[in-house]
Amino acid sequence: VASFLGRSLVTLSAALAVMLGADVGTSLMAVVFSLDLSWLSPLLIFLGVVLFVTRDKTTAGPLGRVAIGLGLILLSLQLIGEATRPLTEAPPVRALLAALPNEVLLDILVGAALTVLSYSSLAIVLLTATLAASGMVPTTVALGLVLGANIGSGVLAVLSTAHSPMAARRLPIGNLVVKLIGCALMLPLLGVVHVELQQWVPTVHQQVVVFHLVFNILLAATFIGLTAPLARTLE
Repeated sequence: VASFLGRSLVTLSAALAVMLGADVGTSLMAVVFSLDLSWLSPLLIFLGVVLFVTRDKTTAGPLGRVAIGLGLILLSLQLIGEATRPLTEAPPVRALLAALPNEVLLDILVGAALTVLSYSSLAIVLLTATLAASGMVPTTVALGLVLGANIGSGVLAVLSTAHSPMAARRLPIGNLVVKLIGCALMLPLLGVVHVELQQWVPTVHQQVVVFHLVFNILLAATFIGLTAPLARTLE
């Protein structure tokens, strides 16, 4: 989207709205991978190829292309998770997370740093959920790490577009600003959120993943009407 913005193919306001949706999408993928739907990727690719080859001249052909694309996206996310596993499963990283005190700002900082190092907020959220489910990390600390993973993903976008034209750099900067504001608004509510999660979500693993999803949905719902003024400010 930043590259489209740099070539004036989309407006900054629309690009910010797309990024809000993309963040919801990544949090949905955390839910998908927590359910172990790895079999879905080869199935989508296979069905997509069959539809595209045998029904190329009908309306099913383009649907086959869509299925192939979704299958490849799922496969790429699995490969990212496998590539970052040596880091996320390293004993020093697990020891660091287990030793974290219940200091939300420190938890956020560590979550952001690990996301930048692993280049995947998805991997850090799933690792945090796993450690919280095993009892190595308290749930309150896990929620702080999830907020940090969201900020880390925003920092990654800023770093990856650091040498792009200014028009393209406005989008990741705006995305990071939205995440920072969202985390600041969520900080005083973490205690209440933790209690509500315990009441409505049965397992700790699901509590962490659902919190990640709900946070991004609330972020999108809050800022979707503010993309135009935010775009003017960034410009």
